[in-house]
Amino acid sequence: MDLVDLIQEKRFLGQEFLAWLWYKSQERGGAIDIPGIGDVLVVFEKHMLLEFGEGEANETVICRGLQTELKEAKAGLLMGKKPEQARIRLARGEHEFGVTLTAATLEFRNVRLPKTVAAGEEEEGPEAREGQILERIGLFEELSSLVNDLFRMFIQVRASAQWPEELEKVRRWVHHGID
Repeated sequence: MDLVDLIQEKRFLGQEFLAWLWYKSQERGGAIDIPGIGDVLVVFEKHMLLEFGEGEANETVICRGLQTELKEAKAGLLMGKKPEQARIRLARGEHEFGVTLTAATLEFRNVRLPKTVAAGEEEEGPEAREGQILERIGLFEELSSLVNDLFRMFIQVRASAQWPEELEKVRRWVHHGID
């Protein structure tokens, strides 16, 4: 099996992750408690791409809405469409990130890192530039770590005996919203 076939075969995990993460983000008003880290704000923003079908019968729908409203996307979930891409805002402590996350490969697109003190300064020279680059690398690593921690939480639930109960909560949310 080549890499492309493997990605196609396992893409459902990324799609389930995005749906689960959207549910979790609305469960507590955007706050998700990551064990060992604490609360992280997760907000699905104005853009989501949904897919339905396979091969030539594949249908793609782009949904836009303000903040977590995305009513078209929620209606798409009701019709069996699966999230393939979502614009997400993550915040932890003083840092706020924006990223478009794709389901098939968990690829980061359109990354928006927090504004930093170094970015606003007009210092010149190789040391200042190196500091700015290293700071941005550190922020990207923080974003990557947050997404990995959230995915790890999902996989732990997905691979456990808790999954049927969690899946039922997600289904209720899709049909009725958070209780």
